[in-house]
Amino acid sequence: MIRLRRRKRPRRHELTVTHQTVYLSRLAPSCGALRIVHLSDIHHGLYTRLNQVEQVVEIANNFHPDLVALTGDFVSNSRNYVVPVAKALGSLKARLGVFAVLGNHDYRVGADAVTRALEQNGISVLRNRHVQLGSNGTRLAVAGVDDFGYGEADLRAALRGVPGEMPVFLLSHNPALAPLAATYSVDLVLSGHTHGGQMGLHRLHSAARRRGVRVPFRHGMELCGDTQVYISRGIGTVVLPLRVKCPPEIPVLRLESLQEPFGASFPSDTHASL
Repeated sequence: MIRLRRRKRPRRHELTVTHQTVYLSRLAPSCGALRIVHLSDIHHGLYTRLNQVEQVVEIANNFHPDLVALTGDFVSNSRNYVVPVAKALGSLKARLGVFAVLGNHDYRVGADAVTRALEQNGISVLRNRHVQLGSNGTRLAVAGVDDFGYGEADLRAALRGVPGEMPVFLLSHNPALAPLAATYSVDLVLSGHTHGGQMGLHRLHSAARRRGVRVPFRHGMELCGDTQVYISRGIGTVVLPLRVKCPPEIPVLRLESLQEPFGASFPSDTHASL
């Protein structure tokens, strides 16, 4: 069993479980509090071994999430790692389901191969589409788009058919899509890609600049218009196994209706070595 230790400041490569409460105006009070575990940028390969992925899955399941969101980059540069990581992630358990989008590295090794492996292990891959969850009065939509830089991200297609009053959670590997999501009144965007600045931040900005989008944020909770955005620092690393002031993390989001009274308690951040 993995033990999470409470410490104010994690070590450089020590996994942090970040707890964040998010209040949503369109989330019905009848939904109660929803717990989302957000995993991103696993990068299974040379620097993130399979046993580390299995540890991450164990930690995620220990939170008994209502929903698990996977925001891309499951592998780095080799298709050989696709099936093993998909099988490990297939052990994730969530009441409403496990949903994924693809990242730029997934496109490099083969988007269709990654999609097929994930779906064969019970994970719903949202490529410019959405699903509606829940029952009458407590429904919500989970949408996903292809990668902003490498795929054909089509937010209009992903949101087509979502009722106007329904809260929408959008999974987008690259947070550069957040300004556009705000124009569609998306309630919450979950992204990764930046690694908290570990590597590749210039790629985020270059892809955004090509499309005339300015992306000022790097990680954590942000606000883009009325749309809330959480950018995970992710699990793995690219180029070098090095993180400076940006330890890996698993965000655990507690979603509550804005119509409910504030003040719900939530655990402190915890850390575990992988």
